[in-house]
Amino acid sequence: MSHTHREEHNADAVVSRPLKITLALVLTIMIAEIIGGVFSNSLALLSDAGHMLTDALALGLSLLAINLARRPATPTRTYGYHRAEIMAALANGTILILVSVFIFYEAYRRFLEEPSIKSPLMLIIASIGLAANLIGLYLLRRASRRNINIKAAFWHIIGDTLSSVGVIIAGIIIYFTGWYIADPILAVVIGVVILLGALRIVKESVDILLESVPPHIDVKEVITAVKGVSGVEGLHDIHIWTITSGIYALSAHLDITDQTVSQSCDVLTKVNEVLANDFNITHTTLQLECESCPTGLRCNLPQNNHT
Repeated sequence: MSHTHREEHNADAVVSRPLKITLALVLTIMIAEIIGGVFSNSLALLSDAGHMLTDALALGLSLLAINLARRPATPTRTYGYHRAEIMAALANGTILILVSVFIFYEAYRRFLEEPSIKSPLMLIIASIGLAANLIGLYLLRRASRRNINIKAAFWHIIGDTLSSVGVIIAGIIIYFTGWYIADPILAVVIGVVILLGALRIVKESVDILLESVPPHIDVKEVITAVKGVSGVEGLHDIHIWTITSGIYALSAHLDITDQTVSQSCDVLTKVNEVLANDFNITHTTLQLECESCPTGLRCNLPQNNHT
């Protein structure tokens, strides 16, 4: 058992190490872009710093998920601490919406009054940010193939890399043409990207907290697949929800044919295999029910009298 725990700890270390390095890079460049944006008077650079914040939040949530997964459930927290990730995501999504609103407000002011921007400093800081993003992509590339949390963070970094390229393009336009309006235009584009990502995070978080059916699962398909198991006659009172990212649960009443308890256990095992393999539902609570048993046969299962 200790060997298994050691292997799990080593696997977590392999996954979390590139996350920590990338998070440190993102935070450093974010601070540099804030300072550079203030001194160069570039809203696009400040907006890119806001986009960097989304990356930092994504990386932080991935690290949080890895650390919380190690903590066992308790008698008062039977699901453990998985929902803390969802609560953090909801808070972060709300903050990002406010950040995007602030970017739109500042861009509106700059459309009314053309700013004076120090494009050389803007280009230098944006280029440093692009280099840091490329390093982050390299560090997360391999781990993103094995971990869904890191895959999400990886795509955040891709988005910020494109954003950094956009800031550099705006800086070049301003440097050679003096067309300062390119700065707030790009800021609006970045703000829209942040807003769309934030709305998606908030929606997913709210859906999980409301225990909605996961978007990739069709309840009718689940019922059809379960009824295809030999010995199953029906499935009702079904509930499917998400515990946390990638962990799905189901509770339902399972109607089975009259059979011995040992045979019903085999049916239950097959049903759980179908749910896990076809729908990635690994936490199940199934109440077995059957019609009235024939005379003289004792049945130890609850009877389905509601039909």
